[in-house]
Amino acid sequence: MEVYKIKNLTFKYPSSETEALNNISLTLHSGEFVTICGKSGCGKSTLLRHLKPTLTPYGEKQGEIFFEEQNIYVTDFRDQSEKIGFVFQNPDNQIVTDKVWHELAFGLESLGVPTSEIRARVAEVASFFGMQAWFYKDVIELSGGQKQLLNLASVMVMQPSVLILDEPASQLDPIATQEFFDALRKINQELGTTVILTEHRLEEAFALSDRIIVMDEGRIIADDVPKKIGEIIKNHDMFMALPVSIRVFSSVNSDSDGECPVTVREGREWLKSLAERKEINSVCLKRKMNSIGYTEKIISVRDIWFRYEKNLPDIVKGVSADIYKGELYAITGGNGTGKSTALSLISGLNTPQRGSVFINGENINGISNLYDGLIGVLPQNPQSLFLKKSLRLDLYEILLDKKMSGKEKENAVNEVSVICELNGLLDKHPYDLSGGEQQRAALAKILLFKPRILLLDEPTKGLDSHFKKKFASILYKLKESGVTIIMVSHDIEFCAEYADRCAMFFDGNIVSENEPRGFFSDKSFYTTAANRMSRNIVTDAVLAEDIITACGGTVARQDITSTKTNIYQDSTENRHDEKNKSITKPKLFAGILLAVLFVMSILSSRRFEGTLNNINQLLSIVFAAISLSCLLPQKILGVQSSALRLSENRRQLTKKAIVSTVIILIIIPLTIYTGIYFLGDRKYYFISLLIIIEIMLPFVFIFENRKLHARELVIISVLCAVGVAGRTVFFMLPQFKPLIALVIIAGVCFGGETGFLIGAMTGFVSNFFFGQGPWTPWQMFAIGVIGYLAGVLFKKGFLSTTRGSLCVFGGLGTIVIYGGIMNPASVIMWQAKPTAEMLISSYAMGLPFDIIHAAATVFFLWFAAGPMIEKLERIKVKYGIIE
Repeated sequence: MEVYKIKNLTFKYPSSETEALNNISLTLHSGEFVTICGKSGCGKSTLLRHLKPTLTPYGEKQGEIFFEEQNIYVTDFRDQSEKIGFVFQNPDNQIVTDKVWHELAFGLESLGVPTSEIRARVAEVASFFGMQAWFYKDVIELSGGQKQLLNLASVMVMQPSVLILDEPASQLDPIATQEFFDALRKINQELGTTVILTEHRLEEAFALSDRIIVMDEGRIIADDVPKKIGEIIKNHDMFMALPVSIRVFSSVNSDSDGECPVTVREGREWLKSLAERKEINSVCLKRKMNSIGYTEKIISVRDIWFRYEKNLPDIVKGVSADIYKGELYAITGGNGTGKSTALSLISGLNTPQRGSVFINGENINGISNLYDGLIGVLPQNPQSLFLKKSLRLDLYEILLDKKMSGKEKENAVNEVSVICELNGLLDKHPYDLSGGEQQRAALAKILLFKPRILLLDEPTKGLDSHFKKKFASILYKLKESGVTIIMVSHDIEFCAEYADRCAMFFDGNIVSENEPRGFFSDKSFYTTAANRMSRNIVTDAVLAEDIITACGGTVARQDITSTKTNIYQDSTENRHDEKNKSITKPKLFAGILLAVLFVMSILSSRRFEGTLNNINQLLSIVFAAISLSCLLPQKILGVQSSALRLSENRRQLTKKAIVSTVIILIIIPLTIYTGIYFLGDRKYYFISLLIIIEIMLPFVFIFENRKLHARELVIISVLCAVGVAGRTVFFMLPQFKPLIALVIIAGVCFGGETGFLIGAMTGFVSNFFFGQGPWTPWQMFAIGVIGYLAGVLFKKGFLSTTRGSLCVFGGLGTIVIYGGIMNPASVIMWQAKPTAEMLISSYAMGLPFDIIHAAATVFFLWFAAGPMIEKLERIKVKYGIIE
């Protein structure tokens, strides 16, 4: 039975020039175990996300996907949730509760499954995965392997027919990885669940797979059984990522005698049979893999102990070690053994409770400017290093305080971009990169610091085999320049091939230390696949190349010393996309005219008294503010993408927009009028709810023939919550509130209808804290109409996303619109027969408070508009919200 059928699927991300998926056609059958592999950024994760509609990225898509012979996009949401399970790369990103048992039950609770059935399913799954011992534990107490197993179990409790996993073992140590894949084997073989997996570490995945699909640049370049993949891609970069047994067989077995082995066991049997037919020469392996001629001690760790809290157990227990200049020192060990904590103590991010860390003989606590060229730290989570809206700006941010010319900075960024293969990614948001691309980008940032000591926490996580070779070359050049490197890694093969010394952590201390061949050859479990495959056949073999050499085969090993790039040469703003700051002729004319009017209003101020003088002062402020906005060049805020750049035809108001205008500017005021004069202002709750219903109509109008997505409701709900919180936080400062600034930003980013909805809803909900009354409908309308006008004026081109323009509109909107509605409303609400004199007087008397309110709006727009528009525009572009 066909589970998935994909026909000519092509997909391109917003603002991207190339297709992430290019004409993919694929059929996946029930019960299969399918592994999809390829370089970072080849489209693996994008393809997986298309197999579960709720995770499908936004962009230009062509082609069809069928799930169980039905178009996947018309599949019921509940069926998708139950039948299609998805496990992500980072276990912490998928866990939503604090207890193990609750995490297992959460999905079933969300679907409204009866309690008795939830208990039965949770108990069964916990028993299946052997989770009884930690069933009642807090999630925070679990190791990385246990967290990923919990994610898998919480998906399987839904009893899916398809299980999709996106690099689930990238953060697990070798033993935890084996346990995780054992669980996948049981799920696939014993439950008959279809498993679709992407992975860079293929030893375990190949052993379980029925099919291997290899992707490159958005295309499928190979699709066959594991035994035949090696022959198909023998001349491709992905060949070096294949399991050891396949690489050895393809390199040694020139006469194609026998069937290609896939597992370590099959490889061992084949190697035994080969040893019976020809001599295995292990003499060439007696030399050390990496000669250690280091004598200059640069880091000394002496008996360091550390615990995170007083009542918690020690994480690091009496660690002592010496690391030499120019050495690559690799630390391996299981999840939760204290490796990363020890690295944080060496870097100075944490201070040991006992013991000391010395750098060049000096205690680390006495070294100032520790991170200014001395120590560079690449954390386990690369996203923690990204601060800007594009990778290019993130790289330049490192050089911000450097005494370098613009050309030198440009050269440095260009060079590190070439080294880390980032040239086509510089204008992307760092969070939009794949896991491997983020790792390379984080490495590039660290390299720009030019540190003398480099501390790397899981640096090869998410990297494909091709870039691992490139990464090894980078490390070699760093070592050649005298840089000392300490690396924490679960990547046994990488450590075995490139480290100078390896150390094993267990229970907070170093229990074993040696050069790679001696370190891995005497271990049974924590060793390489090549060593397990060749044990007792090829003496001291640790790498696939060792076995090939001993068997007389040809080693196609890349020379990592061949690169000619000098990373530490002194060369280091690439072109910054300058935003338009020019003053157009219409703006110049308007600015001069308004400046003249400002001068005239100041000169004539003595002629007016009382209310007229207040109005004249207000006009002076208006003329001055608009004149400055026109005459001063301004930077456009936010990322300059298609999301906020409107073509002339999109600036025309549609029929739906005209209907929305009628509802907002005519029907809603009539509703308020009805509440005042026919209901006597006593039914203000009813009027408020009626206004909410009416404002939902124009909001719904902006969605043509599609359903409102949850992601769109979420962003609106968040903005409403921020508005309510902002108004509440500043309750002690009368009139000093950020609410109108937020509504203006929402209107500009998501349209007038959304701006009105957020403004009105925020006004209604926040009054639960400030007090409901007849004034509530008025406030809803006054705040909402400012957001609506902001959206309309922006779309028509009269309002631009510059600080000056937004601040002028915000200040004037607060005084003229909000004050012009709420001040007269106070008369209308409390006077049976209001007169024009009363309305004018109320407006004049409320003007000082309105000016304070306007100043607050200007203040919040000036400081918050830039970052908020940037974030909201990114969300809009990435997820296609409210087009």
